Amino acid sequence: MMDQAQSLRNLMSSKTVQPPQTEPRSAKFITITSGKGGVGKSNFTLNFALALQRLGRKVLVFDADIGMANIDVLMGVRSKFNLSHLLSGEKQINEIIEKGAGSLPYIAGGSGLSSLFSLSDKDLIYFTDQIQKVATDMDYILFDTGAGLSKETLQFIMSADECIVVTTPEPTSITDAYALIKVVHGMEEDVSFKLVVNRAENEKEAVQTSDKIRLVTSRFLNLEIPLLGFVSDDSHVSQSVKKQVPFSIYSPGCLASKDIQQLAQRYMVAPNASSEGTLTGIKGFMQKWLKRTK
Repeated sequence: MMDQAQSLRNLMSSKTVQPPQTEPRSAKFITITSGKGGVGKSNFTLNFALALQRLGRKVLVFDADIGMANIDVLMGVRSKFNLSHLLSGEKQINEIIEKGAGSLPYIAGGSGLSSLFSLSDKDLIYFTDQIQKVATDMDYILFDTGAGLSKETLQFIMSADECIVVTTPEPTSITDAYALIKVVHGMEEDVSFKLVVNRAENEKEAVQTSDKIRLVTSRFLNLEIPLLGFVSDDSHVSQSVKKQVPFSIYSPGCLASKDIQQLAQRYMVAPNASSEGTLTGIKGFMQKWLKRTK
């Protein structure tokens, strides 16, 4: 049996997948994570995706939280299919992509995620081919991972083009966010991070919160992490969760909705922090994924 790296190289060089003259575009792969649960990471992911979509970008949300997959719950929809239907060969990837609030495309993770980390060579090639089909049609693919340092979360963080770490001003959230960054950086120095402060009282508190993390990452890890933005502590957010409607749709004029839209605009003009020579998009994602599954 050919090894996974050679299998992937053969797939990527195949003329049936890649035109001989023109390099196909590929979505940017972004992992969104947090050091601890309960910081509003999934809610941020959902509304961030909707904000990017409003700016004319094509976005796919991939629910990559094995234990607490809830993107569909936040949107008040029931998923007919999830990743297991793709990996079993029952469905093609376009058949498991569903539409949620605001016609946002998403893939439900569910139990199928666990088998994603132990694919055979044949299944890995199939999975790569399927992901490539959708990656060439999207601008961003957002992976909403589980909180903390599970091996599955680490796999997504170290395979994506970029990692957005969501924290709150709470001391435990700050400590856990730093702990996550420290572990990931110790395993893979090329991971590009950005910070988002959720539930901030105001911009001043958001900056103070991010500075606490940025100070220690700079001093002890020699790592500079930019603050992407913040989302205000807004009662409309909790109200929207109860209604199972994204807050940027439930109350588009509220503080949190304005913050998330500004954050998305800032993200689109932020410089790309990927290391020179590092593959990005689907090729980079699968190359790094293979590196971690050997």
